[in-house]
Amino acid sequence: MAHLKYSILDQSPISEGSNPQEALKQTATLAQKAEEWSYTRFWVSEHHDAATLAGSSPEVLIAHLGAVTKKIRLGSGGVMLPHYSAFKVAENFKLLEALYPERIDVGVGRAPGGMPRASYALNEGKKRDVGRFPEQIDELQMYLTDAIPEDHKYYGMKATPVTPSAPPVWMLGSGQSSAELAAEKGLPYMFAQFINGEGGQSFARTYRDRFISHSGSEAYQGVAIFVVCQETEEQAERVASSMDLALAMGAQGMPSKGTPPPERAIDYPYSKFERLLVEENRKRMIVGTPGQVVDGLEKLAAGYAADEVMLVSIAYDFEDKLTTYRLIAEEMQKRENRK
Repeated sequence: MAHLKYSILDQSPISEGSNPQEALKQTATLAQKAEEWSYTRFWVSEHHDAATLAGSSPEVLIAHLGAVTKKIRLGSGGVMLPHYSAFKVAENFKLLEALYPERIDVGVGRAPGGMPRASYALNEGKKRDVGRFPEQIDELQMYLTDAIPEDHKYYGMKATPVTPSAPPVWMLGSGQSSAELAAEKGLPYMFAQFINGEGGQSFARTYRDRFISHSGSEAYQGVAIFVVCQETEEQAERVASSMDLALAMGAQGMPSKGTPPPERAIDYPYSKFERLLVEENRKRMIVGTPGQVVDGLEKLAAGYAADEVMLVSIAYDFEDKLTTYRLIAEEMQKRENRK
């Protein structure tokens, strides 16, 4: 396997007793630390009508993150394209590319990013037309690269600002159809195992087997996974207990005030069904000490034949979250130094 890259996706989660403003400040601090610890890229997510996640507009947040970092790649994980005009998305990201040249990624997906009422609000009361998503991908790339054909109704139009470089488009997904579409369009593909713990390796093989190169593009496969890393297994399990409870509550549609503290999560009276939920959700996580977590990440990457692993971590205490990413970076560096 070629040199494995490590990156971060942050959802700007809000801890119980905190607020969105603090969550967004933490995302900016984490981006700075990710750059300091030599992570490859830092993406932010899009969620709508979500009281426990502050990241609703990745383009706006990326603009801020670019101003507080110097070189790390920044991107969307991702923009939910069926809600929007491909032209407007292209202009948003060309503006970001002009501000931060060759540092921007355009990650797109077709998921709603929220409950049905938010989708209707985003689409002026109409149903999302997800059937146009493949066509929108073509339109987005056409606008980003200033490649509108002469027979197109918009020939001569520019997605501005005009930039010497175009940010790459990534396909994000959690199933077979996204893998097939990424392969068909010749795009890099990031599989969200933190969303779907089943079938990912099969989808990755589909992507590589069916990949069609466009303008010299090559298959590039990533996998995103929840992680919790602490100095001891006991500490890691304590921190992870907050995510266990948050995911179990979310799966049942239970009201939440944010990521719960470990004390409440550990004492929570799980039903038999909820314990099964926790067990199932652990397929979407790697939890443990630095050695255990990086071993797990390397095994995960090998199973996917992945070029990159994207880490997602949620913790009640932001310092615990920073510790997760710092310890993983230090362990990766130790292993690199031994080679």
